Amino acid sequence: MIMHFDVPGVGPIDIDTILLDLNGTLRDKKKFLVPGVNTRIARLRELVRLILLSGDTRGDAAVLAEELGIEFIRTPTAADKGAIVDRLGAEHCAGIGNGLIDLTMVERARIGIAVLQGEGAHMKTLHAADIVVTSVNDALDFFLDEKSLIATLRA
Repeated sequence: MIMHFDVPGVGPIDIDTILLDLNGTLRDKKKFLVPGVNTRIARLRELVRLILLSGDTRGDAAVLAEELGIEFIRTPTAADKGAIVDRLGAEHCAGIGNGLIDLTMVERARIGIAVLQGEGAHMKTLHAADIVVTSVNDALDFFLDEKSLIATLRA
């Protein structure tokens, strides 16, 4: 499955995989999924491959990924996340995260999105991102509403 976007001034963008960070991105400081994430992920699973990348600090990432119906890959370092992007083909990946551990993923992915929610975001990751949003739901919505992604990325 590939999502295709024709972005004026940028050209075609084809995304087949969305890489998701866990802590500070899909869930808040209290270990709760951000409300609305599960319904968006359920819709996106029909359109694209979704992979949860996490160092699994809290030890429950695999269970959460299974509950969401997505893949999980343990990635304890920024280099690990970057290597996954490279292995999958950076030109067809979108990466969504907030921390310094997400920097390499956000830099290398064709579309890098930094999420600035309650946990905050690392400045280097914000600067490396193509898009910065205040909610992971906004990031996920870009892939559910082609026109808003195009409007944000167009030159």
